[in-house]
Amino acid sequence: NTKSVPVAALTKMAKLSLIIDDWMTVYDLDATAIQCWTSMEEHFGVVPCTVMSMMSEGLFSSACETDVAGTVSMHALALASQTPSFLLDWNNNYGDDPDKCVCFHCSNLPKSAFGNDTRMDYQEIIAGSVGKENTYGTLYGRIQPGPFTYCRASTVDVEGRIAAYVGEGEFTADPLETFGGFGVARIPNLQGLLTHICNNGFEHHVAGNRSQVARVLDEAFGVYLDWDVYRHEG
Repeated sequence: NTKSVPVAALTKMAKLSLIIDDWMTVYDLDATAIQCWTSMEEHFGVVPCTVMSMMSEGLFSSACETDVAGTVSMHALALASQTPSFLLDWNNNYGDDPDKCVCFHCSNLPKSAFGNDTRMDYQEIIAGSVGKENTYGTLYGRIQPGPFTYCRASTVDVEGRIAAYVGEGEFTADPLETFGGFGVARIPNLQGLLTHICNNGFEHHVAGNRSQVARVLDEAFGVYLDWDVYRHEG
């Protein structure tokens, strides 16, 4: 639903999409990490969220905030499941339930991640600094309830190695009102997972996919790539 978006902004997004598609074809690229704010809004006048969403929907995973390791995580999930991946923030607690949390981005989630009530609008977080008229193109909607796999790869620079964690949980139908792309995630022993993330310096971004492929990624990362992998169990 694009009824809230000016035609000029839709045209800019179409132009951006065409240029990125051509660039990826010329250089034979499978995935991207895009510097999504604030230079694009200041100099071109839209957010790239919808364009990134369309790429991820086509299994050309595209991660926010130039998060290259996030792109790797998304792409691994997409290869394992052959379904679109997305990038989220580990965000708020959900009430007093220690195994539930809010996962959120502002957002560029692929269309198939959402339910039916989805729309394109402006990016509320950065509109205050660059102007609402320069931030159209973000996606609002709730992630459909159901199982999902989460994954994060990251470089441990001072030790010259790559580490990752993987696991499975579910998105629930618990009530939540917010903006962007969001869902309430339930993960067994979530507090143990968060402890591992913090103690090992992983970023706040996590890749997700509406599938159950944690075992596949555990084997691919740990056995074939020889990364340090933590597979979270309940």
